[in-house]
Amino acid sequence: MQQKIVLLGSGELGKELVIALKRLGEYVVACDSYEGAPAMQVADEYEVINMLDGAQLDAVIQKYQPKLVVPEVESIRTERFYDYEKQGITVVPSAKAANYTMNRKLIRDLAAKELGLRTAKYEYADNAEDFRSAVHRIGIPCVIKPLMSSSGKGQSVIKSKEDIEKSWQYALSGSRGDLQEVIIEEFVDFHTEITLLTVTQNNGPTLFCPPIGHRQERGDYQESWQPCAVSDDDLNDARDMADKVTAALGGAGIWGIEFFLGKDGVYFSELSPRPHDTGMVTLAGTQNLSEFELHARTILGLPIPEITLERAGVSAVILASRESKEAPRFSGLAKALEYPRSDVRLFGKPTTRPYRRMGVALTYDEPGANVDALRKKGREIADCITVD
Repeated sequence: MQQKIVLLGSGELGKELVIALKRLGEYVVACDSYEGAPAMQVADEYEVINMLDGAQLDAVIQKYQPKLVVPEVESIRTERFYDYEKQGITVVPSAKAANYTMNRKLIRDLAAKELGLRTAKYEYADNAEDFRSAVHRIGIPCVIKPLMSSSGKGQSVIKSKEDIEKSWQYALSGSRGDLQEVIIEEFVDFHTEITLLTVTQNNGPTLFCPPIGHRQERGDYQESWQPCAVSDDDLNDARDMADKVTAALGGAGIWGIEFFLGKDGVYFSELSPRPHDTGMVTLAGTQNLSEFELHARTILGLPIPEITLERAGVSAVILASRESKEAPRFSGLAKALEYPRSDVRLFGKPTTRPYRRMGVALTYDEPGANVDALRKKGREIADCITVD
C-alpha cells in the first residue's frame, strides 16, 4: 500500500532515497531550509521550513499526517520525534536513534560508556578555557569536531599549539543548530577508515554490506571504494560493534557506521542512522541493491533476501570552487563519460560555495579488479568536470 512519507532534509542522499521510494510506489514530501533542494526536485510535494523550529515541524506533520518520518540531516528539532511516535508515526529508524545520533555527545557516550566499544579518548568543551584544558589533557595532535555538524563542517586537526585558537573558532563556525559545544578526540594512528553499512530489519536479521573504504579532506569524504580490504578479525569486530550499537538504538533502516582500523585493532568512530555519503559508491552497482534501495525496502518492511557484492567500484566527489547564488553550470561532462564503465551523478544543488559537493563520478570493474587503479580512474573522471 502507498504510504505518505515526510523526508526531513533534501540533499543528494535524500534525492536518491526519494527515487528509490518512488520506484516502490510511495508518496514523499521533501522538506529543507531552502527551495530547490535536490530531493524536492523528484518528490511529490515539498515544504521549505526551519527544521530546528519545533512549531514548523509540527505544522508539517499535522498538514500531511505521514505514516513515516525520515530524517536525512542532523539539524532537526529531534526531541519532537518522541511525540510523533506516540501519535503512531514511525520515525526512521527510531526517535531514540535520531536523537542520539544528531549529537556526537550522546552517541559517543552510548558507545564508549554504556556499550564498552573501543573509541579514541575524548572530552567535551563549551567554552574556550575548558577547550584549551581538554586539548592539553588529550594531547597534540588531536581532532576537533562540533557536537552537531555534517559533511566535515567545523572539523580540524590540532597539530601544534598555534592551531588551538583557530580550531576552536572553526568548530563554532561549523556547528549546526543551536548547540555550541565541541568534542576533542585523541588522534588515532590508523591505516584504514571504513564505513560498514548495516541494515536492521523489523522482520529479519541484521545484514552487513561489504566494507567501504574512504578518504577524507577537511573532515569530508573525497572518494570511497567498495570492497575495501579488511582482515577477517577486524571485520568481525566491526560487525559486532555495529550490531551492539544499532540494537541499543533500535528501529529499522540502514546505518552508516564509521570505524578506524589501526595496528592494534578496530575503533568505533561515528554513526549515521541513514544512507551515508561514502555509500554513494553503491550507485556504481557494486551491490545487488544500492544503499538507498536497501533503506527504502527496510523502512517499508519489504524483504531483503541477501546483499551481494557484484562489482568493485569507486566514487569521487565533484566540488565547487567558488560561491555563487546563480544556478551552476558544468563543463567537461562529455569528456568524463568517454571513460568506459563510468557514470556521473550531478546532484542539482541550486547554488555553490567552496568545496560544496555538486556531484560524484562513478567507475566500476569486475569484483576482483585492482581498487587502486579504479581510484585513480575515478579521480581522473571527476577532474574532467568543472563547476562554473
